[in-house]
Formats: sequence, structure tokens, C-alpha cells
Amino acid sequence: MTFHEACQAIVDNAEVKALNWAVNYAKRGLMTPDLLIEAQKTQALYILCNMEYWRGAKAKEVRKFLNEFAKHE
Repeated sequence: MTFHEACQAIVDNAEVKALNWAVNYAKRGLMTPDLLIEAQKTQALYILCNMEYWRGAKAKEVRKFLNEFAKHE
């Protein structure tokens, strides 16, 4: 999974109420170029804070990726 794929997964599930704010941050993340890794890490943290109540297999996969991505040096 890539950062943009994680963001797209959130946008694709925009109808889930638990993702209200996370969707906007994910849309912004989709516009962030791969060259701006620090900006992507910041967006990942915003997304993570706003997807706390999203459940399911896809949610678990995206959450795991974003956590690892944000912590990676």
C-alpha cells in the first residue's frame, strides 16, 4: 500500500460517518506529491486522528499502514 492508496481508500468510504473529517484530510493527501514526504507524514497524522472509529478489515489495513508510514524515518 502507498500513501495515496491509503488516502483513496478513505475517500472511497466517504459515506461512513466515522470518516467525516478524515475524508477531507485524505483528499488533501491525494494532492500531496510523493516528493513531499514530510507533508505526507503530517497528513497521515491528521487522518489517523480523524478515523479513530472506522472499523473493518480495510480500516485496519489503512490504519496500520498510516501508523507505520508516519513513524518511518
